[in-house]
Amino acid sequence: MAIPTGAKRRGVELMLAEDVAPLGKQGDVVLVKPGYARNYLVPQGLATVVTAGAKRMIAKHKERQAEILKKKLAEIRKLGDAISKYSVTLEANATPEGHLYGSIVAVDIAKALQKASFAVEPDNVRLDGPIKELGLYTVKMHLHADVECDVKVWVVPTASA
Repeated sequence: MAIPTGAKRRGVELMLAEDVAPLGKQGDVVLVKPGYARNYLVPQGLATVVTAGAKRMIAKHKERQAEILKKKLAEIRKLGDAISKYSVTLEANATPEGHLYGSIVAVDIAKALQKASFAVEPDNVRLDGPIKELGLYTVKMHLHADVECDVKVWVVPTASA
């Protein structure tokens, strides 16, 4: 490996081939001390010396990734709009006063949304606590760091046979 000799004072520019906790993520260009580069990062295969061509490729790759993320975020927002227009009805065994024998939790709401063809996971449902009474509830859904929506959840008594 040839580390530029003029780099001894200012550091060496490297592109990370793997995630390195104190430095950054895979594909990041970082400036490190020559000894750290020569003795650890490069021999371990964690980084490579950056060339002008590699910098151009990194820039193009980051543009493509940003474009993909933008499309994915648009799809998530569309999903959030659809969920906010939908209401979930869940049946549960309850006392005559309206108290549930069990409770409704995030998994129950997620399963009902999945049956309605919404791609959500129980982790997306934000409940303050389990639902223990009949009624109408507004439940927060956290689909992405930038996308949240509400879904109406109706908890109704189980129909008697």
